[in-house]
Amino acid sequence: MKLSFGYGKGEQTVEIPEKNLLGVLVANELEHERRGADAVRYALAHPISAPLLGESVREKKAALGKDRIKIAIIASDISRPVPSYEILPSVIETLLDSGCAPEEITVVFALGSHRGHTEEEKRHLAGDWVFETVRCEDSNPDDCVHMGDTSSGTPVDITRTVAEADYIICTGNIEFHYFAGYSGGYKAIMPGVSTPAAIQANHRMMVRNEAHAGNIDTNPIRQDIEEGGRICGADYMINVVLDEHKHIVYAVAGDMIKAHRAGCAYLDKMYRKPLSRQADIVLVSQGGAPKDANLYQVQKALDNSKHAVKDGGRIILIGACNEGFGSKVFEEWFKEAPTAESMIKRINEHFVLGGHKAAAVAMVMQKADIDLVSEMDVETVKSIFMTPRKSVQEAFDAAMEKYGPDATVIAMPFGGATLPIPE
Repeated sequence: MKLSFGYGKGEQTVEIPEKNLLGVLVANELEHERRGADAVRYALAHPISAPLLGESVREKKAALGKDRIKIAIIASDISRPVPSYEILPSVIETLLDSGCAPEEITVVFALGSHRGHTEEEKRHLAGDWVFETVRCEDSNPDDCVHMGDTSSGTPVDITRTVAEADYIICTGNIEFHYFAGYSGGYKAIMPGVSTPAAIQANHRMMVRNEAHAGNIDTNPIRQDIEEGGRICGADYMINVVLDEHKHIVYAVAGDMIKAHRAGCAYLDKMYRKPLSRQADIVLVSQGGAPKDANLYQVQKALDNSKHAVKDGGRIILIGACNEGFGSKVFEEWFKEAPTAESMIKRINEHFVLGGHKAAAVAMVMQKADIDLVSEMDVETVKSIFMTPRKSVQEAFDAAMEKYGPDATVIAMPFGGATLPIPE
């Protein structure tokens, strides 16, 4: 059987005997009733465990005894795939229709640990009408308010515009997250509009066994995120689920927990892939450009693939990585590490953003060998404890030679989206 994997702006192909192939993991086929802005409008008209957004805002104004309040809408930054320009108009139209004035509303782009935006990027994220109707600004880690601490000791330090708002709306998308379980919900607060110190305090728990994709109820990082969000006091959420092409196919609105869990359940129906068996060899790709521009991005697909591979197996990681590592700290951690295991020890001793992804790769290496098909320098790949390969076919042939003619194989052409679940 001939399989294709996205690779940069092109593709890589490989011939795999059908008798060896356990499965090709792609999104489950669902009939999506609504898409794009229509899905958002429907969610706002049918909130989960909450009143309609306009009614909720009017109730808050009445409770505060104010005709005018400060409303902060948190939106994702440019590094995320969220089409906020399809979400924000419906949210802001609802607020204006409920009697709010434009000057009451501020859209805050959640930078987390990422760089700030240009004005053109803010306009792109918000859309022309939103950008010209309400204030749009970046979160500011240098101007935060300390609102308390979680039971795990994470400081709830929130960018001032959000911390001082009377009403907070969280937007974003729900997808699997390799240590927080799922994105979305209160994650707009933590790490979205938090300080680097707060983010580090939360993310240090990533090495715990329960901190993995698809786990939410016993995940210490997600529990800490949600406790921090409750301390901050977020009021309402609108989250979307995206297909493999990053288009909105579902949306939820309402209660910060119950609506979020409903979105997670829909995501599971789309992308959770039960496995009766793990494989000797797993071939995984992010799906090509722009999602495989660097190793930092490709790590997400690698992490999902670890659930599909046997202990002692081999992962063939497919990503052009034409931009190299994609993060200076990520690169430094690899280049400074005498062994892969040393990065895990290091992150336990001192959590560093960027270094945390290097440690996550090392945790996969504890389970399986990794061959990397990329445009990265051969010697560089060798120095980071991976085996460089020129093509997927070369990597696959070498793996078959090691594991023998009866080796089992799983393919994950959109590895960042699909989550294998061994049964």
